[in-house]
Amino acid sequence: MSHPATHAAAERPLPAWTLARVFLRSLLLQASWNRRGMQNLGVVYALWPALEHLYPDPSERVRAATRHLAFFNTHPYLASAILGGTLFHEERVARGEEPPEAVEGFKNALMGPFAAVGDSFFWLSLRPFAGMVAALLAPWIGLWAVLAFLALYNVPHVGFRLSLFLDGYRRGDRVVERVARAALPKWGARLRSLSAVGGGAAVVVGVFLITGPGLPVEPVPWLVTSAVASVLVFFATWALLARRGSLWAGLGAIAVGLVLALLGAGW
Repeated sequence: MSHPATHAAAERPLPAWTLARVFLRSLLLQASWNRRGMQNLGVVYALWPALEHLYPDPSERVRAATRHLAFFNTHPYLASAILGGTLFHEERVARGEEPPEAVEGFKNALMGPFAAVGDSFFWLSLRPFAGMVAALLAPWIGLWAVLAFLALYNVPHVGFRLSLFLDGYRRGDRVVERVARAALPKWGARLRSLSAVGGGAAVVVGVFLITGPGLPVEPVPWLVTSAVASVLVFFATWALLARRGSLWAGLGAIAVGLVLALLGAGW
């Protein structure tokens, strides 16, 4: 049976500072990654400030923390949505409105799908895109391209993580609707296509640097020319590799890409 102080604490919403501490701690979710529970220690570490507020009685707080030591593994960025939703349910558990199993059911239902969506968008789409843009900018801005990469990659994902965390805390299970509306698979496909086009432009940059014409002082017209060449590279690669799917088609795509890049550089 819950301690009366637990119900009194759970009746009050979590303070903003407590929510901020949980979110900031969630950024370290994988700092204590382990083979047995994967991210479970990180989950407990992140939730601890909220558990201290919801469970003033130490024995109940320990039981709540022990529940969260179960296996947990998902994409660390989309984990913020699950942690926010966990707080949504944990408040109701502390008030006696839900059984403790509701929290674990929520986490187990989302960690697998969110892992797949997060890997595909953030690590296989957004990160290569940010790297491609930084590589194209590097000949003109030098080491500032590193900051460009960090901004292009970190600003979107940190902002998205914070937004999902707050949405999960406010809406619980309905945070799934928010992730669905974001259409991450669709945007990931678009970013991968842009990265492929940018890769063709990077080949043109390399040709200019190797053959000796040097980079133009005014990069905009030159970038337009490079973009045209890289689009041709992309569609040639898609036509020969994606549609044929053989080793010879892949080698042919590379050869066609290099020829088109050389033509673009000469133009």
